Amino acid sequence: MGKFVIKTRKNGEYQFNLKATNGQVILASEGYTTRAACENGIESVKKNAPDDDRFDRKESSNGKFYFNLKAGNGQVIGSSEMYETVASRDNGIESVKKNAPEATVVDETE
Repeated sequence: MGKFVIKTRKNGEYQFNLKATNGQVILASEGYTTRAACENGIESVKKNAPDDDRFDRKESSNGKFYFNLKAGNGQVIGSSEMYETVASRDNGIESVKKNAPEATVVDETE
């Protein structure tokens, strides 16, 4: 089962990463000013991940592929790493769909 890991960034903001069972980061959040806002972001990922329409499939200017997961209001709640191929990006999306809804939360900020 996947897990969300909450960390504190160097600037003091909170961030979460969704990790697959193999430990690979499959989705990363933006920075949040409070832990509560970060936890709300995690809940939003859990809620929106099963919906394929919430994934915005992108190609970067350097020809690599990535995706953003958006909430119902269109706000980006998480972004993927860069992938070499469309197929690997789509596998990343499937991994988020599979791992996010039941993922546990590990707080590493203490």
